[in-house]
Amino acid sequence: MIYNPTVLASLPTRAATFQHAQPFKHVVIDDLFDVHFLQQRAEEFYPTDDPRWQRFENDNEGKLAVSNSEQYLPPRIREFVRELNAEPFLKHLVTLTGIEGLIPDPYLGGAGMHCIPRGGKLGIHADFNIHPLMQLDRRLNLLIYLNKDWQESYGGHLELWDRTMQHCVQRILPLFNRTVLFLTDDYSFHGHPEPLNCPPDRVRKSIAMYYYTNGRPESERHASGSHGTLFQAQPRHDHPTALVAPTAASAQTLNSFVSLAKRWLGWSHK
Repeated sequence: MIYNPTVLASLPTRAATFQHAQPFKHVVIDDLFDVHFLQQRAEEFYPTDDPRWQRFENDNEGKLAVSNSEQYLPPRIREFVRELNAEPFLKHLVTLTGIEGLIPDPYLGGAGMHCIPRGGKLGIHADFNIHPLMQLDRRLNLLIYLNKDWQESYGGHLELWDRTMQHCVQRILPLFNRTVLFLTDDYSFHGHPEPLNCPPDRVRKSIAMYYYTNGRPESERHASGSHGTLFQAQPRHDHPTALVAPTAASAQTLNSFVSLAKRWLGWSHK
């Protein structure tokens, strides 16, 4: 059994929660998956020093490790990913979000297994908006957390910020069997910017899945054309910040986006 049938059956009743959530459309769903099933997947995560991880170590993505090529995913996680990309689950997402024509990503660009050890973080950002290979619009992020007995003091909260980057509106603890689904557009600023304070032998584990459509409402666009990840400076009391648009200042990021996408897709794995 993959799902908790009671929670799965309740998804249509959560549609209004998704539509009206602030600071942007999202929903938090606890216990969506069978506990034994999910625990087996959590146990298949590689050790942090395994060479199959693709590492992103910089000011914004401190210690982030991603594994998103099916050839390197552990068997049970590969099976799970395929289930999350299959028609039955897509229909549940359509019912929950009202977004018709959802398309999964067989290339798992930026998706798959995510792992962040003690001291790691992920800066507040809006995600890349166009799949570099399929040229489709990125519409939904699905995050499934696999952290048993995760304490508040460990940190790693998923933070959701308003459009002006003045306020963190939601802080979501990455508890085991907690699923977060949210709209992905040029204004959906999110991340976990504070360094993890978990014990040295613990890591923050999640499975990330992204879903696309052919086109999107203009109200979800801020920047024209395709862009990479738009990292945001968190505001100081005396220095409010605004959306970092992909102008000349970010040309280098845009020019390197295709090569970075190839890393995400596992093509440059060594």
